[in-house]
Amino acid sequence: MDRVPAANGLSFRLGFTGHSGHLTVEPLPPVDRPNRLHDLPNFVLPPAFPEETPETIKEYVKEKHLLPRLDEDIFSPQNAGRQWEFDWFDRTEIQPEPSIPRSVIVPSWEVPFRRKKNGSDSQRWEPQSVEVDVSEVVLETQDSGALPRIVGPAKDFVRGSINSRPFRPGGLDNADSLGKIYPDGACNGEWARGLLHGEAALILPPGFKDGPDLGNLKAHPLRWEVYENLTVERRAPDARLNELSVQFDDLFKKAWEDDVKISEEDGNVSGPEDQLELPNESFQTETEVELVAVVDAFKKEPSILDEILTVESAESTSRSGDTDTGQRQNKEAVWAVTGSTDEIIERFPELVPDMALDFPFELDPFQKEAIFYLERGKSVFVAAHTSAGKTVVAEYAFALASKHCTRAVYTAPIKTISNQKYRDFCGKFDVGLLTGDVSLRPEASCLIMTTEILRSMLYRGADIIRDIEWVIFDEVHYVNDVERGVVWEEVIIMLPRHINFVLLSATVPNTIEFADWIGRTKEKEIRVTGTTKRPVPLEHCLFYSGELYKICENEKMIPQGLKAAKDLHKIKNSPTVSGSGSYSGSSVANERAKRHESFFHAKQNKHAASQNAVNFSGANRGTQRGTSNNWGSRRSEASIWLSLINKLSKKSLLPVVIFCFSKNRCDKSADNLTGTDLTTSTEKSEIRVFCDKAFSRLKGSDRNLPQVVRVQGLLRRGIGVHHAGLLPIVKEVVEMLFCRGVVKILFSTETFAMGVNAPARTVVFDSLRKFDGKEFRQLLPGEYTQMAGRAGRRGLDKIGTVVVLCRDEIPEEKDLKHVIVGSATRLESQFRLTYIMILHLLRVEELRVEDMLKRSFAEFHAQKKLPEQQQLLMRKLAQPKKIVECIKGEPAIEDYYVMYSEAEKHSNMIIEAVMLSPASQQYLSPGRVVIVKSQLAQNHLLGAIVKTPSANYKQYLVLVLTPELPSILTSQSDSKDKKDVDFQVLVPKSRRGLQDEYCSTVTSRKGSGTVNIKLPYCGSVSGVSYEVREVGNNEFLSICNKKIKIDQVRLLEEGSAGAFSSTVQQLSSLKSDGNKYPPALDPVKDLKLKNPDVVEVYYRWTNLLQKMSESKCHGCVKLEENIKLARELKRYKEEVNDLKFQMSDEALQQMPDFQGRIDVLKEIGCIDADLVVQLKGRVACEMNSGEELICTECLFENQLNDLEPEEAVAIMSAFVFQQRNTSEPSLTTRLAQAKKRLCDTAIRLGKLQAEFKVQVDPEEYARDNLKFGLVEVVYEWAKGTPFADICELTDVPEGMIVRTIVRLDETCREFRNAAAIMGNSALHKKMETASNAIKRDIVFAASLYITGV
Repeated sequence: MDRVPAANGLSFRLGFTGHSGHLTVEPLPPVDRPNRLHDLPNFVLPPAFPEETPETIKEYVKEKHLLPRLDEDIFSPQNAGRQWEFDWFDRTEIQPEPSIPRSVIVPSWEVPFRRKKNGSDSQRWEPQSVEVDVSEVVLETQDSGALPRIVGPAKDFVRGSINSRPFRPGGLDNADSLGKIYPDGACNGEWARGLLHGEAALILPPGFKDGPDLGNLKAHPLRWEVYENLTVERRAPDARLNELSVQFDDLFKKAWEDDVKISEEDGNVSGPEDQLELPNESFQTETEVELVAVVDAFKKEPSILDEILTVESAESTSRSGDTDTGQRQNKEAVWAVTGSTDEIIERFPELVPDMALDFPFELDPFQKEAIFYLERGKSVFVAAHTSAGKTVVAEYAFALASKHCTRAVYTAPIKTISNQKYRDFCGKFDVGLLTGDVSLRPEASCLIMTTEILRSMLYRGADIIRDIEWVIFDEVHYVNDVERGVVWEEVIIMLPRHINFVLLSATVPNTIEFADWIGRTKEKEIRVTGTTKRPVPLEHCLFYSGELYKICENEKMIPQGLKAAKDLHKIKNSPTVSGSGSYSGSSVANERAKRHESFFHAKQNKHAASQNAVNFSGANRGTQRGTSNNWGSRRSEASIWLSLINKLSKKSLLPVVIFCFSKNRCDKSADNLTGTDLTTSTEKSEIRVFCDKAFSRLKGSDRNLPQVVRVQGLLRRGIGVHHAGLLPIVKEVVEMLFCRGVVKILFSTETFAMGVNAPARTVVFDSLRKFDGKEFRQLLPGEYTQMAGRAGRRGLDKIGTVVVLCRDEIPEEKDLKHVIVGSATRLESQFRLTYIMILHLLRVEELRVEDMLKRSFAEFHAQKKLPEQQQLLMRKLAQPKKIVECIKGEPAIEDYYVMYSEAEKHSNMIIEAVMLSPASQQYLSPGRVVIVKSQLAQNHLLGAIVKTPSANYKQYLVLVLTPELPSILTSQSDSKDKKDVDFQVLVPKSRRGLQDEYCSTVTSRKGSGTVNIKLPYCGSVSGVSYEVREVGNNEFLSICNKKIKIDQVRLLEEGSAGAFSSTVQQLSSLKSDGNKYPPALDPVKDLKLKNPDVVEVYYRWTNLLQKMSESKCHGCVKLEENIKLARELKRYKEEVNDLKFQMSDEALQQMPDFQGRIDVLKEIGCIDADLVVQLKGRVACEMNSGEELICTECLFENQLNDLEPEEAVAIMSAFVFQQRNTSEPSLTTRLAQAKKRLCDTAIRLGKLQAEFKVQVDPEEYARDNLKFGLVEVVYEWAKGTPFADICELTDVPEGMIVRTIVRLDETCREFRNAAAIMGNSALHKKMETASNAIKRDIVFAASLYITGV
């Protein structure tokens, strides 16, 4: 348009823009040059439809029909299980983040004594900076899949979520499960063959609805030719195997075997001087193809060989400290490294000048070594005795994490250790605590948790894993625990690569083996250190008849002390000594020992409350000896304890920990010391004040619980008890007072030795036998060492004393030696598959259960042998294969050998049960057609019995038809006999003599019974060879139902050629139908066999003989040679197949159990046919406290819907309660019905598992996983009944009740999360109400270790 003038010289121009013609105002410069283009309007009316061009049409067809699209039916929000109530995308604020740089500048670490100072004044070391790839410094961000991992919400930062993917475990970086998964057809070339033959192409990826349309494919005429490349130089086998040259077509040789044609005109074939001559071209091609396929498989899929098991020789040499660099051969990697520590100890201040944590005492050598390697960023394994100072290493790892601004995790096997360590570390570090029911300061840099919590964090992909630098495993020897040992192996396998290990363990024999397994699994070098020296030496004594007898000192047995105790025992039990009480005779002593053991067994099962039981000797002793004798027994028991305490007190050996292997035994022993008071008035006051403060957090009724009152009374006298039956707060009070030194005598179970770091002056063993839940047995050396290690306080005692209490008998020297100085229990794998483990691993496509199985400690030695097996397999595949040369055409010896081998398996049974039976012997008469073994070949021959055993001949004489006349037999006869045999012909009838006439019937002449022919007698009639030889009973293979006429006189006495000709013709007529034999005798009608198994084998046997006779190999002159060759070929194939099997996943020990469990999960709907986890499987992943299958079925069967919250939580107690034998609870009608439904579900699941070959007994499965002993107690507790009242409803100890209810709160939380996944809001609310109902009073009283007193 034209220029429009405006005020102040400003000009503008009006125009149109856009499809709808909006007006625009465009400012113009003050002076506008004349331009005719300005006169044209800006508005151009667009067309109603865009013009179609070939490009637009092609783009439309491509977008509509060719590009793949997601299936909306599968990937809809409804099917994903989530529906958004508002538009998330409108409210989402995407924060722009800068891209990660490709490289980063980091300081390089240098050994302290090699650091160069920057000037003499500052004396500060400034590290040099180097540029490294960013992937080398962000290892912790590796995910389990190829896609980037999205950081979860803040609420799931510590615990993780079921929706998060786990981090990639260390050591699985090169596993085959992490690579791309191709269809079978795409790997072996079948897709190309099918495509060229006109078959449908693979165009639809999994999960997609549409794919590219390739139209109708037409078949293409083709011919596949496979050429072999024989240009292989003569060299070492290993070098030649790596450089085998194979044409592209050879890779598809197996898939297109029918189209293979070997070209003999290949120009690549060189002369024999430069080539490796092969015996058979076809075999060499097959061998090279199979060999290259194996080599390629190991190159492309390193997980088959498990490359973590092999490294280069140089790396192995450097790790093992070998200075010989001239060796270039590959060596086995050394992952567990032990070395001399002298240099580290001498130069420790120089090597570690700037320690992250200073200690107020001189470090032991093993502590210095461990700290040195921690500073180097190495993983360490510390094995030392109890109280040797292993915690120092853990503290230094905490200090390093604080210094590096990372995190460290301390894991313990039991909750008590976690609470105590939290109290110990609180004043030194930034500490948090994570247990099943407590979460304190999870944002801290040093976290203390149980091992189960760490496992859950790893499976649920908690983002806090990124920040962890150290994981400290305390009490690693707990891996031997049958129930929970698998948790340690799972955590070690699942930890990512960037996390280092600090493993603390008691002394075990196979420390190096266990560390080597960890190193190979995680591809980390593990430095093994420790000490076998005790900080406080121990002396071991026997206490008998009021005296102490030293039997061991400095790990050496003292036989004089044991002999003195035995001599006194003999004197007291001598018949001449008129004693009373426990020393009245050896028979009485034995009887008491038996009753003593019976008492323990009964009490262990009964678990009666300590305050209700008053008779120490038990019901059995009471019924046998009466009430007066029971009172005498109690007095005798009390006198033993008083005598022991007085002896220890006089020798200043208090405080003492007395280990009793029964909760009731601890209570009874403490109650026997009624008149003992070991505390001063000051100590009594301290105990009273401490107890008042500790129990002040309880409400009034809980403070007056019988157990609380009773324990306080014992504590004021310096006596304590400690076992699982005590309330948690009572146990903590006892532990703290014992650590303060005011408790002089502590009766405890063995859990005190592991759960509490509270050494004493003396340790006493009430017995050297214990009940382990199944049977009474002797203490293991490791158990004895663990408990005896509590004797001797470092810095206070010069020597610790261990006392074994002897009542009626003195232990044998071999038993004492085994327990005291015997080797500790080896670390053994307790790895087992669980359903929740399988489901967690199946959630992530890149993690396979097979990888977890291969890297378990149980499979360590098998996986360690894989490189050796691979080399052996490659050598076997490279061996030239022998060829079977058949004179009758195509070789069939392999099929014949299969039948022959199967027949050999049944031969012994047939000969013993059939041929040697009396029923068979009656058919072995002259003229009976039989099948006998061949002497020179692996064959069987048709023949007829000529003579039965007699005085002169102990065996049968049988005429058999042979393939030819064996030369070896012919040479044994004289020249005349050979002439008669070799040239025996059938003459015309007119020229025959009387002796040569054929006889159709048995002659009437009576023979003398002598045999005039020389055995074996061979001949030939009309081209058919025959032989008369002796046959034993065990050489008959089958008895036929045919019989021919035999002339014994003319055959054996006269040797008539006509008689032999007649007999041979009769036998030959029976073989007129090819090579078939006459039918065998019927096993039931003729042979009178009654065993059905024998009859079945007999039928199979006779069928095999018939099939073998029909084979062209039967009767072949080269049969024996070919049988040997077939045997070698079969052995070769079996060895190759066995090696392949041993290297495959199918060889894993728990693979059958895994397959069965997979089938169970498919059957109940947790996974589908493609092993994709379904909704039910995701719910099962939430069930950690109870049996996952029973809990999941309970939810999906809506068994809790018709129950009130109190009833639901009561029935759920069956999932977490662990005690077997309890008093029968009194249940309401609805609770009884719910119990029956749950039991039926458990039995049904047990039967389903047994059906799929999982080793489960349905009834035992239900009993082990459902224990209803506390249903009534929990129901009343949820309804608000006081704790003192619910204790009256059962004989379960108070401590077990509290433990069950605390775990039940965790179960409620799991069910609540499962309800959210299912979308069941009613169940979610019910579980929340139930959790609030049980969370009160003494059950959930805070730990004294956490809150303080």
